[in-house]
Amino acid sequence: MKKIGILFGMEDTYPQAFIDRVNSKGEKGIVAEAVSIDKVVQNKGGEYAVIIDRISQDVPFYRAFLKNAALTGTNVINNPFWWSADDKFFNNCLADTLGVPLPNTVILPSAEHPTDTTSKSFRNLKYPMDWEGIFDYIGFPAYMKPYAGGGWKNVYRLENKEEFFQKHQETGQLVMLLQEEIVFQDYYRVYCLGCKDVRIMPYEPRNPHHLRYVVENPNTDKKLMATIKDYTLRLCKGLGYDFNTVEFAVRDGIPYAIDFGNPAPDADIHSVGAENFEWVVETSAKMAIAAAKKQKPGQTNLTWGTFIKESAGQK
Repeated sequence: MKKIGILFGMEDTYPQAFIDRVNSKGEKGIVAEAVSIDKVVQNKGGEYAVIIDRISQDVPFYRAFLKNAALTGTNVINNPFWWSADDKFFNNCLADTLGVPLPNTVILPSAEHPTDTTSKSFRNLKYPMDWEGIFDYIGFPAYMKPYAGGGWKNVYRLENKEEFFQKHQETGQLVMLLQEEIVFQDYYRVYCLGCKDVRIMPYEPRNPHHLRYVVENPNTDKKLMATIKDYTLRLCKGLGYDFNTVEFAVRDGIPYAIDFGNPAPDADIHSVGAENFEWVVETSAKMAIAAAKKQKPGQTNLTWGTFIKESAGQK
């Protein structure tokens, strides 16, 4: 018997729907359940053929558990080793090499010294930085947001450099990105599962959370939709995420990738809506079943992106 587990936290609607959908398929020798952990022993595991990870970004204990599970043969979705190393600035750098349009972006040192460091720790950092060069490159208005994180936390829209310096001081030890504002005509949030199945969802980030997927008269330009799908697949294959969303802001017909490292994306029926929810549940169930069938006990079964595979000399 091969088990498919789902590891989750506060979310309610998706995990049980996923479990029920997998089990409703009646696949011989495959069953889905909520992951249950009573102890974690080094290099012991293998109970699950596949685990869908929805929470370890917030719980370091779970991240350690998943790495150990991966070592003992579990296919963890998404790859916990890559997810631990990932950040939004590197994602932008990789996206640029993949030919995906992006807003101009720079990374900034934290406003406050990290714990256990002093000014002596930063002798390689030129002071003052080339702020005028940075501002000329980015322009105003601009957005400032953490280089790692999500959920629209600590995101600032800045009108000028005076406001930048004021708000940057409020970010403390956070390492921030400064990013060009893309004034968009259309916006899309795109689900990508298994690095192959894509669902393009009209999205309005300026609406209240429960209304962001409610958009009237969405753009149905076939060429634009094909381009968005192409860019989504490039990004997810490059990063190696089997469960991800990508956000695009469309300016003058060009889709700019705004955010594309969301390996535990919103899947709640009350926010994504019934039709999108059904697609996510059905497609992720099929993906997990296929992964369980391919899983080889005792071997590494993780998905690695093209960047890592090429760096390691794999094909």
